[in-house]
Amino acid sequence: MYWTLELASKLEDAPWPATKEELLDYALRTGLQQEVIENLIEIEDEGEVYESIEDLWPDYPTKEDFFFHEDEY
Repeated sequence: MYWTLELASKLEDAPWPATKEELLDYALRTGLQQEVIENLIEIEDEGEVYESIEDLWPDYPTKEDFFFHEDEY
């Protein structure tokens, strides 16, 4: 399983919080790339609920990771 920024960003609009099955259903219904679907299939599932993409890929950058402040513009 590998995540890139491009692949992980496809799940930003997923119905969070979600289980593995719900994320797979979302990916299939919305026609996401095969790599995203394969990554979701490879998740070792213990029935847990994921709150956001950071639960799947802890290195996913957040708005705080960028060096600008939106409120200044």
